Amino acid sequence: MAVERTLSIIKPDATNRNLTGKINAKFEDAGLRIVAQKRIQLTKAQAGEFYAVHKERPFYDELCEFMASAPVVVQVLEGEGAIAKNRDVMGATNPADAAPGTIRADFAESVGENSVHGSDAPETAAAEIAYFFSGLELVG
Repeated sequence: MAVERTLSIIKPDATNRNLTGKINAKFEDAGLRIVAQKRIQLTKAQAGEFYAVHKERPFYDELCEFMASAPVVVQVLEGEGAIAKNRDVMGATNPADAAPGTIRADFAESVGENSVHGSDAPETAAAEIAYFFSGLELVG
């Protein structure tokens, strides 16, 4: 399996509860390296641009409002099969369906406030990483 990079976002519900370290420990314990990281406050417009793929969905405005409600931690994870591994560590979007020990099973408050975001494919990962980080910030 190839070494990949993927975007991870620790969402406002998790940063508000000071869970960044606990969540990052789960990534690192799974063999993923954090090669770039920063804490930022998104505007609603920035969240809207990032989640533009969901613009026609009924939850879009609520998602953008939520993502701009408090700081988030954006980061790049690297490792063998990082995209799939990250998604395994995150767990199902609905925390009720997430496997025990996953981030969402342990920390998510609801389907909407599910603590983390992760890229779903190599093309998405590349675009999402570029949205938040310059090449100079990726220091694997």
